[in-house]
Amino acid sequence: MQSSEILPHLFRNEYTKIVSVLCKHIGFERLEIAEEIASETFLTATETWGIKGNPENPTAWLYAVAKNKAKNYLQRNSIFQNKILPELTKSQPETIEPEIDLSPENIYDSQLRMMFAVCHPSISSEAQVGLSLRILCGFGIEEIADAFLTNKETINKRLFRAKEKLREEKILIQLPKPNEIEDRLDPVLSTIYLLFNEGYHSISQNKTLRKDLCLEAIRLCSMLVENQITDKPQVYALLALMCFHISRFEARQDANGEQILYQDQDANFWNYDWIIKGEVFLTKAASGTKLTKYHLEAGIAYWHTQKEDTKEKWENILQLYNRLLQLQYSPIAALNRTYALSKANSKEEAIIEAEKLNLTENHFYFALLGELYLDIDRSKSKENFRKALSLAKTSHDKISIQKKIDQFSK
Repeated sequence: MQSSEILPHLFRNEYTKIVSVLCKHIGFERLEIAEEIASETFLTATETWGIKGNPENPTAWLYAVAKNKAKNYLQRNSIFQNKILPELTKSQPETIEPEIDLSPENIYDSQLRMMFAVCHPSISSEAQVGLSLRILCGFGIEEIADAFLTNKETINKRLFRAKEKLREEKILIQLPKPNEIEDRLDPVLSTIYLLFNEGYHSISQNKTLRKDLCLEAIRLCSMLVENQITDKPQVYALLALMCFHISRFEARQDANGEQILYQDQDANFWNYDWIIKGEVFLTKAASGTKLTKYHLEAGIAYWHTQKEDTKEKWENILQLYNRLLQLQYSPIAALNRTYALSKANSKEEAIIEAEKLNLTENHFYFALLGELYLDIDRSKSKENFRKALSLAKTSHDKISIQKKIDQFSK
């Protein structure tokens, strides 16, 4: 039984903390044991609390039970007899009981180490995101399956293969050496970036947005900037990017869950606390000489938090997109650039550039063309919206596009 199926969301972070600390003690190769101990802890909580009610300090109760279960496992297992006990008797002759350290400092250190282990370049980026959701964020298998639009069996197999790969490679749960940190940060940041995008542009659970995924990505990135080894400019840039995006989260959908396009958003629903945080992190990201896609995307996201619809705003966004495409080309970034082009120059010029992309399997491509053609050629606008409707994946997107089509009959 998965932890999130036992106590959904309530103590998800406690599950991940317990797993990370246990893995630090017994090794990544016994990850399943750590997960089993954590899951048994929550199962015990469900059974006990259901009868006696919640304890005064639920977190402390969970930690105490997890410690006892881990100690019982270690004492039964040969690891304790052959490896841990000899070391303990050397330094503490009178102590033979293993101590599981669940202090805040050790939890933080364990989770940071686990982040680098899970995001090791020896496994695929898709598996890295899956493992991060499972181990670092405490998501259940069914939730991860929803996120990847697949079934539980597929996710179980994918995670099993990833764990086997990490065991085969003998990946240690430790922070990279200082001379390795830059290279090892890249897959970690990519995983956090993909996790955030899944929440911000979600098609899982038939939702347009999943704020829980976005907040988990921000939490993981925040851990990196709080450590002097990993507080690099690119980390601050990614954190700034996510802060700017999540600041407009509440304005991106209406009460029915339908997506609201940027030009139609009510800025009164923007969260300016997140915007201020983003500005602080973007300033810190300016140190150093390395320019990453996170810096450029953060700059684009910053300008989107400026309410005034000025030519200067869209020219800045357009230039940032130009540099982003030179640094790392992406069809979606190129598509987004055409909207900025329409605002900075003209819709006619944007249509020419957009149609060159020919992203005929992407409903956003046709939806954008529908918008661009709206005041130029209404028949082409309607035709593109119809194509967008046929490709849309979520019911919310389909409803939004259908409303655009319905306007042509008025």
